[in-house]
Amino acid sequence: MTDFTVITEGLRFPEGPIAMPDGSFLVVEIAGQALTRITPGGAHEVIANLEGGPNGAAMGPGGWCYICNSGGWIYEENDGLRRPIGQSSRRGWIERVHLETGRVERLYDGVGERKLNSPNDIVFDREGGFWFTDLGKIRERDMDRGFTDLGKRGSATRDVGAVYYAKADGSHVECAIPNLFEPNGVGLSPDEKTVYVAETALRRVLAFDLIAPGKPQFAPWPAPSGGRLVTAFGGLNNLDSMAVDSEGHVCVASLGNGGVWEVASDGAYERHHPLPDYFTTNICFGGADLKTAFATLSASGRLVSFPWPRAGHPLNFLNT
Repeated sequence: MTDFTVITEGLRFPEGPIAMPDGSFLVVEIAGQALTRITPGGAHEVIANLEGGPNGAAMGPGGWCYICNSGGWIYEENDGLRRPIGQSSRRGWIERVHLETGRVERLYDGVGERKLNSPNDIVFDREGGFWFTDLGKIRERDMDRGFTDLGKRGSATRDVGAVYYAKADGSHVECAIPNLFEPNGVGLSPDEKTVYVAETALRRVLAFDLIAPGKPQFAPWPAPSGGRLVTAFGGLNNLDSMAVDSEGHVCVASLGNGGVWEVASDGAYERHHPLPDYFTTNICFGGADLKTAFATLSASGRLVSFPWPRAGHPLNFLNT
């Protein structure tokens, strides 16, 4: 087991951790429907109460925290642990919260007639735009999924299983990478020439080379969804959200085999950092020189820290 330190506990299924430069933290509490600040001493302060299910977060321009809202989840609690057992039928959206005032603004709920389903993870590029994933909905007898149109690589054949690219001011959003199966984590390489996507149930990480901000260069079939396969895991390694470190390693949280996978950008190296929570959902970097990793242990409601082998990559609008 990875040697870790508990920063705080008692959170209501936390996700989207952000290590702030002043030593505090932001998390979204999906079950608690809130954006919450955690002091260096571990105290909680709700910045904004939110509807639905705030699922991922990133700092953007102008002091706003941008949030992927999945619409909500259904939970079961046993022995002090909370786990999701289903999704709300409510469609999700993208919103932002101003940290100083607590003001909440909803930015996007779809692209024209194409509605969002369950937005999940988010990352900003240096141009001020942001990428976000839409996981889709899983119901009692069926689920949303993307599928590949072999004749139109890169075309959106359905409104689910996709990665979107949007402007921070709410003026434009587009489906950038369609035809994915449960896309969850999203991250950018340090040079921002590649966007990475983790697909939960398929347990794989895909890489898409970029020809411009928000514009992937799709590879021809049989490349999976037009991307490059970085790695694919077996066993209980359903993938959740991610970060990228300073040397370009993809750092992706795993469900079931709880912890964080550290994967070289070419897939040649993999290492698992185990943590004691079936629902280890996300990772960020902070502390001196960004050499400390912080992870959300969601079932047990904890935010923990542990040393990382190298510095994390600085995030736009947060560390730069």
